[in-house]
Amino acid sequence: MKYKRLTKEQFEALQNEFSNFLATQTIDKAEWDSIKANNPEVAEQELDVFSDLIWEGVLNNAQYLEHFSKNHIFLFHCQEKLIQSIVLKSLDVEVDFMVKDGLQWLSDHMFTDSVEIHLGRKEYEKERNVAIFDLITQGAILSDGQLYLQINGIIQS
Repeated sequence: MKYKRLTKEQFEALQNEFSNFLATQTIDKAEWDSIKANNPEVAEQELDVFSDLIWEGVLNNAQYLEHFSKNHIFLFHCQEKLIQSIVLKSLDVEVDFMVKDGLQWLSDHMFTDSVEIHLGRKEYEKERNVAIFDLITQGAILSDGQLYLQINGIIQS
């Protein structure tokens, strides 16, 4: 398995897609039930293959990630060959970017001595999708890129 197995909730949400996946392998409901009962290791393999297919599709389309912590915001732009980052750090330990007030504070103090801004770019050390998946497992979430683009636009001007 390349990534990780989808959760039970994710499988339930993707029930139709999983049925179509099984159908492409000419496995109907009766045969699937039989596989689960008589060959659980084969059923496990099918779940893993489907999970990897779903993750691969999601990661292929991933362009932006965000990771918020109390005093840091990590914004990533995932390009084909490299990843660009904007890291915002509050030097005021009382600020909490995990709450709305913290984001308002950031807006008010963005270009003061209370906020450090670091820009970075790095070629992927491993396969693009694996690198993005690693960031997600560390807490990053997929994003529409609005915050990255907004802050990048301010920095570049």
